[in-house]
Amino acid sequence: MTQTLLPDDSHDQRLRSHVHPPDWVNPTPAERYNLVVIGGGTAGLVTAVGAAGIGAKVALIERHLLGGDCLNYGCVPSKSLIAAARAAAACRDAARYGVVLNGPVHVDFAAVMERLRRIRADISPHDGAERLRKAGVDVFLGDGRFTSGEAIEVAGRTLKFAKAVIATGARAALPEIPGLKETGFYTNETIFTLTALPQRLVVIGGGPIGCELAQAFARLGSRVTLFHNKGHLLDREDADAAAIVQASLRRDGVELILGVKLEAAAVSSGGKTIRHSGAFAGTVECDAILVSTGRQPNVENLGLEAADVRFDVRKGVEVDDRLRTSQPRIFACGDVCSGLKFTHAADFMARTVIQNALFKGRKKFSRVTIPWCTYTEPEIAHVGFSAHAAREQGIEIDTYTRQFADVDRAKTDGTTEGFVKIFTAKGKGTILGATIAGDHAGDLISEISVAMAGGVGLGRLAGVVHPYPTRAEAIRQCGDAYNRTRFTPFVAGLFRRWLAWTR
Repeated sequence: MTQTLLPDDSHDQRLRSHVHPPDWVNPTPAERYNLVVIGGGTAGLVTAVGAAGIGAKVALIERHLLGGDCLNYGCVPSKSLIAAARAAAACRDAARYGVVLNGPVHVDFAAVMERLRRIRADISPHDGAERLRKAGVDVFLGDGRFTSGEAIEVAGRTLKFAKAVIATGARAALPEIPGLKETGFYTNETIFTLTALPQRLVVIGGGPIGCELAQAFARLGSRVTLFHNKGHLLDREDADAAAIVQASLRRDGVELILGVKLEAAAVSSGGKTIRHSGAFAGTVECDAILVSTGRQPNVENLGLEAADVRFDVRKGVEVDDRLRTSQPRIFACGDVCSGLKFTHAADFMARTVIQNALFKGRKKFSRVTIPWCTYTEPEIAHVGFSAHAAREQGIEIDTYTRQFADVDRAKTDGTTEGFVKIFTAKGKGTILGATIAGDHAGDLISEISVAMAGGVGLGRLAGVVHPYPTRAEAIRQCGDAYNRTRFTPFVAGLFRRWLAWTR
């Protein structure tokens, strides 16, 4: 089946030639595979290529576009759009750095989207069918369905396996709003087909995707209204960090309507309307609607019942800590079974599956340190425990905070919003988690992740030389703050007596 991409320009055609070649001919199946993978997104690709690279006989099945959500509808296009939006915002903000532009900033939205499609096509060979074939993977394009606990059918062929992996990902979850389907809307899977900027955009959902795209479209020139059913945005994040992003969105012109229930959507003479109730009732008119209310796992039409694999339509495939399903031959990884729906989490779940499926390993995914980042401006990045999660589990913690307003590099850059918070075990330097809010938070969090994974305590981070001036000094300064707590009055008294004795 040839996959349609819009606007189907030369970039889309080049993308399709790699990730779903129209002339692709499925290979003749091997008599039996060590591993058959259903799903060609990040989790499936890493599993298939990694297993083939160590000599396994591997088949991969994809019904739509190789590269999955990340390449086609997620990380790559969204970050390309965000980069353009940040450039526009930087131009508008240039005067405070003494850089004066002649005239207003003009955004050519069609060119922004053309660049997005070009970048996506440029990256696509890495996830393409031909690369997989050269890596030793048999690629089958079509719908894969289990017929038993040891066989999968695709395009009229039967693939027998010793082990199989479900990596079918997730899709946009849709809210139950009367009239929404008839009114028409976008999700992350369709919003990047736009070639003209919506003058008025409604975003439904205040999670990471909703916040990122609401800010980006506002900076590119849309009048954006964001609805969220909670009292504040980014419910999973540190409340102080979420408040900073919330204020930033408002500065960029996003109208936030929080703590409301959406009652109905309809087509109107002026475009589309959304009616809401809550603290106050009203109707908002717009030209386009973007739904970003979470993700739903793709578990339908896979024949999971025939393979005796337990699943839930909302939570996904049931797995244990080694990513085994209820069927011992079958594993799962990525968004189809994980609450952490991130590309990098899918990548490392796949690595866990390779070890456990092919080598009878006992690796537990819960021991993997997984950070995440929301790519608003400023960014929010997080790893490990939050203060809220620690309280819920009865874990006593100490919190060390450094405001970027007190960091020299942030001052010179003129971006002093935000902070570094590092959470340690009570009275100890053991790092349990961290939240960073501010510019480049997604890059900075990796230092904390490495420390946690390597068992490096906060006190030792204070002894690591950081280049001056950099924003990362805030992490070292949190380490200094921890070390000062070790200098107790008793220790200070001993030190004074030592100095007096050595005079």
